[in-house]
Amino acid sequence: MTTTTSSFRARFDAAAERHHSLLCVGLDPDPARIPAGVSTRDFLRAIVDATADVACCYKPNIAFFEPDLEEGMATLRDVIDAIHAHDLPVILDAKRGDIGNTAAAYARAAFESLGADAITLSPYLGLDSLEPFLAYEGKTAFLLCRTTNPGARDLQDLSIGEGAGAPAEPLYARVARLANTWNTRNNIGLVVGATYPREAAEIRAISPDLPFLMPGVGAQQAEIDEAVQGAMDARRAGIIVNASRAVLYPAAPDGRWADASRKAAEDLRDAINTARGA
Repeated sequence: MTTTTSSFRARFDAAAERHHSLLCVGLDPDPARIPAGVSTRDFLRAIVDATADVACCYKPNIAFFEPDLEEGMATLRDVIDAIHAHDLPVILDAKRGDIGNTAAAYARAAFESLGADAITLSPYLGLDSLEPFLAYEGKTAFLLCRTTNPGARDLQDLSIGEGAGAPAEPLYARVARLANTWNTRNNIGLVVGATYPREAAEIRAISPDLPFLMPGVGAQQAEIDEAVQGAMDARRAGIIVNASRAVLYPAAPDGRWADASRKAAEDLRDAINTARGA
């Protein structure tokens, strides 16, 4: 496993400037969609090599590596090493949420065993469930705030208030406010889905300085414009726009799938930059 010393934010900021990109490539390997005769490891490493000068970071989803467990974890570690070899950061999409020793074990696995630079977490067990991750000050924890799935409204839209006279607000807004308070080490970000641009703008007003990890961006320029413009900060940055299947599995009728992935990544990077006026 490659040992890294720079923080997630330092790696990300350097890559974003170097590549003029806020595109994060999500790595969600689906064996049914990987070209015949190509291993998952070789497929993902080829995607990384083809897009490494276009992306600002990568987001492997641990769920796609866990079914094969031993081989899957070996592949994940190998792919993370390959990403680090390009001096790019890794966000481990794990959505962990537990307490005490269990959270500490999850943190060690993500940051020490796998070498990830950041992780996605559920904040709904409170600050003590996040502390084992936040204690790694060079790492970043992206807290689920406004997720992309339709069922997000079941809980995240619930109106809550504290005490007499306190204004009611959606639960996702309260998560954003708490994140501001918890960010004493400057290593917290928020997961804010691109599918809810109005809410993204509301959350940006609450948390003007936190980085947003934005999954769910659409392929159409109008959708990208709305999502990016709602979420970007005062510097026209502050967002990490994730695309997974659109980059991993574009149409490649000539069989040149790595070239097709690079072209898809370039198109998305350029669309994001157009949306933010950069």
